[in-house]
Amino acid sequence: MFAVIKTGGRQYRVVPDDVLEVGKIEGEVGSIIQLNEVLLVGGDTPVLGIPTVAGASVAVEVLDHKRGPKVIAFKKRRRKNSRRKRGYRDEITVLRISEILTDGAKPTKGPRPKREKVVKEPAAEAAE
Repeated sequence: MFAVIKTGGRQYRVVPDDVLEVGKIEGEVGSIIQLNEVLLVGGDTPVLGIPTVAGASVAVEVLDHKRGPKVIAFKKRRRKNSRRKRGYRDEITVLRISEILTDGAKPTKGPRPKREKVVKEPAAEAAE
């Protein structure tokens, strides 16, 4: 099963367990949020929304908030001694698709537990 969602003015084709970067969305890292603008739900019998599918949503887990790569906007007017260099970085939210919900269902899966780091002790300390 897949879905086409719209967020931040862009459309994304998603399946469960996909990880994608979208424009900034409000939400705490590790929380589950629902995206309600579902344009299409595909599978055995695809359902096309006009403009969105009624009762469909996508549950996503917020993995991280970060900034994208730097984009340079350089403008030059030749023979006028005029140059302008500006740069910016987009705010990005990294999401993991938990599940695709239809008929107004609520999310059943919670956030995944974080992996604990395994600390290996040096061999010299273990010998003593």
